[in-house]
Amino acid sequence: MAMVNWKRFEELTQLPGVPGAEGEVREALRQHLSGLTEETVQDRLGGLFGVLRGKDSGPRVMVAGHMDEVGFMITRITDQGFLKFQTLGGWWSQVMLAQRVQIITREGKRIPGVIGSVPPHLLKEESRKRPVDIAEMFIDIGADSREEAEKVGVRPGDPAAPFFPFVEMEGGKRLLSKAWDNRFGCGLALELLEALKGDAHPNILYSGATVQEEVGLRGAKVAANLIQPDVFFAVDAGPAGDTPGIRDGYGKLGGGVVIRLFDRSMVPLPGMREFLIETAEQEGIPYQFFISQGGTDAGAVHLTGEGVPSAALGICARYIHSHAAVVDKEDIESSRRFLAAVVRRLDASTLEAIRKG
Repeated sequence: MAMVNWKRFEELTQLPGVPGAEGEVREALRQHLSGLTEETVQDRLGGLFGVLRGKDSGPRVMVAGHMDEVGFMITRITDQGFLKFQTLGGWWSQVMLAQRVQIITREGKRIPGVIGSVPPHLLKEESRKRPVDIAEMFIDIGADSREEAEKVGVRPGDPAAPFFPFVEMEGGKRLLSKAWDNRFGCGLALELLEALKGDAHPNILYSGATVQEEVGLRGAKVAANLIQPDVFFAVDAGPAGDTPGIRDGYGKLGGGVVIRLFDRSMVPLPGMREFLIETAEQEGIPYQFFISQGGTDAGAVHLTGEGVPSAALGICARYIHSHAAVVDKEDIESSRRFLAAVVRRLDASTLEAIRKG
């Protein structure tokens, strides 16, 4: 069996790509797709998919990660040269202070910065006890004035992305990086095409990534309208529940593929749930269940057209929606095997059984 392309995952996680500004990620995906398939489709918001045609009369299977990571948009430059910003996606204020970011200018220049914080020496006692509100935060790029910030190319509307290196952790089992949510899904969509390239499969596969998931599952709706799938799988990294302080947490690193039983955006059909469990057990692939108050692209796609049987699959990751997340390499390998097995099994009769549930 082919090995996971870890260098490709490193490349994808390190690219900046916040909601609405996913261009660098899209172009990287386009380059990788050119070596995996001769046919691609792109929607008008920027979602991009490679196509592998197995059986033209079979189901249209759509598999999607999402290109965007949580990040920021510059909204104002102060007279002193500090940058005020708007969050893009769900952030918790306590994971933001003193973290590095990079602003991407219209010319494509990457400008380093840090989210400003006040040292404890200068804080009053009562201030130390309360979290800093996001509205009070700013980004420091080392400029002394608005004119100096503008001179290097910063403008309101520019995206700013978290900055954090890709690190293999001690022992070689775990990987630490920004943007696992959801460059994992982007990378796995490519892994799927690689696994099925040249193979017979009973359907038409559209595998790629959407845009603007973190701000309301927006790109998934557009992509589904373009592809008009018969069945959909969102491939995403969800929060891990295996760290101290989390009660009744679902999902642990090393526990295998994550199958979502419920989230606020979708409840999968019983037939879909049984199909996924049966596939994992027959293929000997470790899996675990997940209950979430979040949502995935499946929440948008399953409501398109006359209704699309959908599921959310993937891995769990520690510390998502922050500057650094931890994932397990064996979980990614299991996800690769699982997704390929799911697509290979999805013929017309299997889809009919899923629909009937």
